[in-house]
Amino acid sequence: MKKKALLVTRVSGFVPQFETDAVHILQDMGYEVHYAANFDQIVYGKDNNRAVELGLICHPIPFARKLFCKENRKAYRMLKELMKKEQFDLVHCHMPLTGVLARMAAKKTKTATVIYTGHGFHFYSGASVKHWIFYPIERFMARYTDGLVTINEEDYQRAKKFPVRGKVYRIHGVGIDCEQLLKKAEQNVDQASKTEQSSWKEKVTLLTVGELAPGKNHKVVLDALAKLSDPDIGYYICGEGQCMEALRQRVRELKLEKQVHFLGYRTDVVSLLKKADIFVFPSLREGMPVAVMEAMALACPVVAYDIRGCRELIVDQKGGILLQDKSIEALTQAIQELANDPSERKRFGVFNQEKVKEYSDTVVKEERKRIYKEVLREAVRQDRRNIFRSTLKGRKEGQKTE
Repeated sequence: MKKKALLVTRVSGFVPQFETDAVHILQDMGYEVHYAANFDQIVYGKDNNRAVELGLICHPIPFARKLFCKENRKAYRMLKELMKKEQFDLVHCHMPLTGVLARMAAKKTKTATVIYTGHGFHFYSGASVKHWIFYPIERFMARYTDGLVTINEEDYQRAKKFPVRGKVYRIHGVGIDCEQLLKKAEQNVDQASKTEQSSWKEKVTLLTVGELAPGKNHKVVLDALAKLSDPDIGYYICGEGQCMEALRQRVRELKLEKQVHFLGYRTDVVSLLKKADIFVFPSLREGMPVAVMEAMALACPVVAYDIRGCRELIVDQKGGILLQDKSIEALTQAIQELANDPSERKRFGVFNQEKVKEYSDTVVKEERKRIYKEVLREAVRQDRRNIFRSTLKGRKEGQKTE
């Protein structure tokens, strides 16, 4: 009988976007890989075709953003039914909400083995009290986790103190293919992006890639641009999300229509990174940002805040400017410093290209293989121990009755 693995994420597209290597590793190990997600919430990409192309068996489950709601009660029931029906040998869940629901369902249905990857805990140094509400939940759920995978050092050190049923691991993010990114940039085959880039008239171009959400903090860059009052600096924003209209309104208020350009969701980000002079990443919370890694691979200098994930990627004054001060004034000064110094931008970019190799897909793929093999090997040992204990207990009970 073929072994089965279930991957669980809240939104669709996450696995094809970030976990393709994990799928291939499991398939090479002989697993039939299933994918449970809310396929009506497509955050990465335009449709669900990539999941099908990966050979995933898809199970639509209506996960909602809020943990305690009727939609997630329904999702939990559906997860349990799916696990009972398919009898999975492995469950690998991602994201906080689906991490909780999947581990609860696995415990209830006695499904083994369970791996959870935390792509940046909600709680972190400097986080508000509301974010730390998740701390006791993650700590409690660790007892139902055979492999707890973290993607940055801060989370790893904190997770090691959890009562994990198995073991805590740390990997170097989700991995990026540095060579392929460079090849794409050199080929620059996307004619649409060529045409678009020819219209980039500013002397210095800033680029941001990411969801237009409150935590990504794009507004502060707009305020910094207004403070700079330099028409030779252009700001290009790749991404879509709930803050789009609010950001457009802010652009109008600051009269920056000629300098700020909303590019929407793009599949040719590499071509845009090649053109950009500075990658600006004003996010307030990250796990291990792929957007920053891709910018580094394309030799972009980076301006970012000194937050978890970014502080491991960006070496201040070597690969960019890492800001501890989150004020508009500090960001304005950092942008101006790099805008006025092309040689510094080049030096930072060269450093980043070398630094990011630590986070390549080759490195992460080997880390993932090791985790799957270790966790599954330990699960087999645990099964044997349980069988031995059960047999021994049966013999003792038999001796008592004689």
